Amino acid sequence: MTSTVSLAEALAAGTVVLDGGMSNQLESAGHDLSDALWSARLLAERPEAVTEAHLAYFEAGADVAITASYQATFEGFAGRGIGRAEAARLIGLSVELARRAVRQARDKGVTRPLWVAASAGPYGAMLADGSEYRGRYGLSVGELERFHRPRLEVLAAARPDVLALETVPDTDEAAALLRAVRGLGVPAWLSYTVDGPRTRAGQPLEEAFALATDADEIVAVGVNCCAPEDVDAAVATAARVTGKPVVVYPNSGEAWDAEARAWNGRSTFTPTQVLGWRRAGARLIGGCCRVGPDAITSIARTLAG
Repeated sequence: MTSTVSLAEALAAGTVVLDGGMSNQLESAGHDLSDALWSARLLAERPEAVTEAHLAYFEAGADVAITASYQATFEGFAGRGIGRAEAARLIGLSVELARRAVRQARDKGVTRPLWVAASAGPYGAMLADGSEYRGRYGLSVGELERFHRPRLEVLAAARPDVLALETVPDTDEAAALLRAVRGLGVPAWLSYTVDGPRTRAGQPLEEAFALATDADEIVAVGVNCCAPEDVDAAVATAARVTGKPVVVYPNSGEAWDAEARAWNGRSTFTPTQVLGWRRAGARLIGGCCRVGPDAITSIARTLAG
């Protein structure tokens, strides 16, 4: 465990600040992420850049670093000619790189509790075609569980503080992930990507959140990689349905064009929104795509104030 206090204990006591988007921080440092592996490519090619990105968020005020394993899968690495043993090493390395950032943050005088969350993105992220914003891949719950379990086993073996089951677009994949994390010995949060009051695949959020109500492994439920405007109602629903702490980390408000592989529109995210989210039940709060260190600093200060 990275901190002597568990994340679940911290959430019971108050609010914890998540980091922001890994990809935009890496891109702002000059790294090209146009590859299908996205930020996971740097696990092999520039691991020190991943640690630097984590450190930037810790210094900005984040308490939790989400690893660069969102798009790191055995299948995705195989497409680049990377064998299973090396892929497992790289997936596990994502946790160690975040831990290195914790140690570096300590060396720089950061004394507050810090945690590492191992990211497990949806099946659609591996496809690298925007499918994570649609869901309904034509696979059964059992097939999705068999896809997710090996990677989750590797991540769990690297001993993160928590597993981040994130950007989940539909209830079938959520059910598969909930089955896949059983018995791993690491707590997890479950976070959907949503469109208004429904998952990206169109299921009501009441139904989606209810899946996690009795899952002992799940310490928080919520939403990420969505518009800031969709957060308020989702937080209230998650808190009401599950009684668990709520995790929230939306995008900036810009829209992703999967065909052009570019962001369009303008940012609608403001740090003052987090106060309303906290009142509604959010306890784990940060940002996702296009939300950088400056915004995380503002979030941390707003919540502390």
